Amino acid sequence: MRFLALLLLKTMFLEILLLLPLSSAVDDLSPFPKNFLFGTASSSYQYEGGYNIDGKGQSNWDNFTHGGRSMIVDGSNGDIAVDHYHRYQEDIDLLEALKVNSQRLSISWTRILPKGRFGEINWAGINFYNKLFDALLLKGIQPFVTLSHYDNPQELEDRYGGWLSSESQQDFAFYADLCFKTFGDRVKYWVTFNEPNNLVPLGYRSGIYPPCRCSGSFAMANCKEGDSEKEPFIAAHNIILSHAAAVDLYRTKYQVEQRGRIGIVLQHEWYEPMSNSTADKLATERARSFTFNWFLDPIIFGKYPEEMENILGSLLPTFSTNEKNKLKKGLDFIGINYYTASYVQDCIYTKCDSRFGISRTEGSYMKSGDKNGFSIGESTPFSWFNVYPQGLEKTVTYVKDRYNNTPMFITENGYAEQDDPNFTLEDQVNDFKRIKYIANHIEALSIAIRKGADVRGYFAWSLLDNFEWTYGYTLRYGFHHVDYATLKRTPRLSATWYKQFIANYTETKFIGIDNLVQST
Repeated sequence: MRFLALLLLKTMFLEILLLLPLSSAVDDLSPFPKNFLFGTASSSYQYEGGYNIDGKGQSNWDNFTHGGRSMIVDGSNGDIAVDHYHRYQEDIDLLEALKVNSQRLSISWTRILPKGRFGEINWAGINFYNKLFDALLLKGIQPFVTLSHYDNPQELEDRYGGWLSSESQQDFAFYADLCFKTFGDRVKYWVTFNEPNNLVPLGYRSGIYPPCRCSGSFAMANCKEGDSEKEPFIAAHNIILSHAAAVDLYRTKYQVEQRGRIGIVLQHEWYEPMSNSTADKLATERARSFTFNWFLDPIIFGKYPEEMENILGSLLPTFSTNEKNKLKKGLDFIGINYYTASYVQDCIYTKCDSRFGISRTEGSYMKSGDKNGFSIGESTPFSWFNVYPQGLEKTVTYVKDRYNNTPMFITENGYAEQDDPNFTLEDQVNDFKRIKYIANHIEALSIAIRKGADVRGYFAWSLLDNFEWTYGYTLRYGFHHVDYATLKRTPRLSATWYKQFIANYTETKFIGIDNLVQST
């Protein structure tokens, strides 16, 4: 039995090596610069747990998951999640074993400001993040920190509707100021928001995320109030201006001394036209404008995309001259979360299936993973998730060309597997599909870099299986399997692969905060 086990282990190891990018000389083939960041990504609500201890206030996701209105498929919540709040040192040891030089994470707004700017600072929360950042740096791991990763104080929602009020801009600036002042001596990469282009439609159009606002045919949840054709643009506008307020604050008060960088993270699904028709090609551009460019154009160019202005007219808020001045060049880097791709069909000049068509206020197009019976990429058990590594190269190239090759980070990229209680632990850890997915996407990324894209880091989602928003604990993305009954972490084969990749194909040694930032 022992011989068979060793033989099986050797076979698995050889299979892992076969999935590595082929090379004969690392220096010749690796496009990644010496200080390229390789890491994994996480977020506070999905990882930390400890939702009501040590002075933490109630977040919108605490309220959502406890309020009886959530649409989480397994009825779960993030009260415990993977208990990173108590197990952070164990998780940092896992990061060290992977040989990563950075970790993307987020701060829980309500852990340090339980009621936003309307209450006291929670020093227990401050102390937690101080210990977390110090422990990461002690292991040579650079924290890459997001201020808002979906979870915000419920207090602000209750007072004046959160992102629907311009007051939210003051709230976010107050919070950001505290974080810069308290942690900026150690945190050199700041992200204002994670995926606001995903949060806004889900929270204010379909209503399946908090604050659960929707109306009419857009409603996918039991919303008590909302306006699906108006409120998404108001919320987005206030988030964009909140980003600008935080960036302006960082640049005027902290950046020169702290020598850090600040940006935003957006979700980008690659789109291909369903046909070579002009209508489908224009629809594909509209799809990008009404999703990704919706947030990035104002931040970099000071105005919304032309496609949105032409279609939405007065529905789209306007920026004052002062706001435009704050917005232009309003970031140091762009974070891209990339997972999958779809075909896009026009719905202005072509009749679309009303079940799948995107409305006028969303850009008038229809998405599909299939064309003429063929998938855009390798199919998975999930209709929304097709494996298309080329899409990452195309996404990076598109962002490079449209936004003047602003420095980029791939801030999320990973492979989802359905949780199956009938699988053994051995089944769960032999994740060859995840290895193939990550390897092929890194290879696609390397092609874009060789072609001149200024990409400075790659963060895989995720170190651990965790709470996956409305999917609860039914999806697993982790390099480490988590037994949710015991919270035991068990490394998957993908963890071995990622470690081997970093060791063999990069020179990602941590060279100190000042040198790291100077080099960028």
